[in-house]
Amino acid sequence: MALRIEDLKPTPGSRTKSIRVGRGPGSGIGKTSGRGMNGQGKRGRGKVRIGFEGGQTTIYRRTPMIGFTNAKFRVTFAEVNLLTLEARFESNEEVTIEKLVERNILKDLKDGVKILGKGELTKPLVVKANAFSESAKQKIEAAGGKVEVIK
Repeated sequence: MALRIEDLKPTPGSRTKSIRVGRGPGSGIGKTSGRGMNGQGKRGRGKVRIGFEGGQTTIYRRTPMIGFTNAKFRVTFAEVNLLTLEARFESNEEVTIEKLVERNILKDLKDGVKILGKGELTKPLVVKANAFSESAKQKIEAAGGKVEVIK
């Protein structure tokens, strides 16, 4: 038997009948057409934006801001770990911001350079930076090096 065009039917469930609203009580959605009694939802298109509370100040405007950051005066440091200094500098060498930039350890200086204590230091170095973590300071001095804070 050959397939003919008049035998084609849509897949069951793929085509649903459109709901006719406002066609009497027998339809189940007559009178108010599923829109309820009174209010904004009944009139016109009845659309309100997300978060709208009927003119009352919305919840997200009533609650205070979460947290406060004064980003205008925030100080951000470019960070360098001790393991980087261990790998890139020789014993008794002076580590300055210029040398860190020159050796491509730092690309963006931000508001200064902070030395952090990740890794171990086995050689004495003279390190000049804007800030040091406590652990970095201790490890540099324990290796026989010197810490100099610059402004």
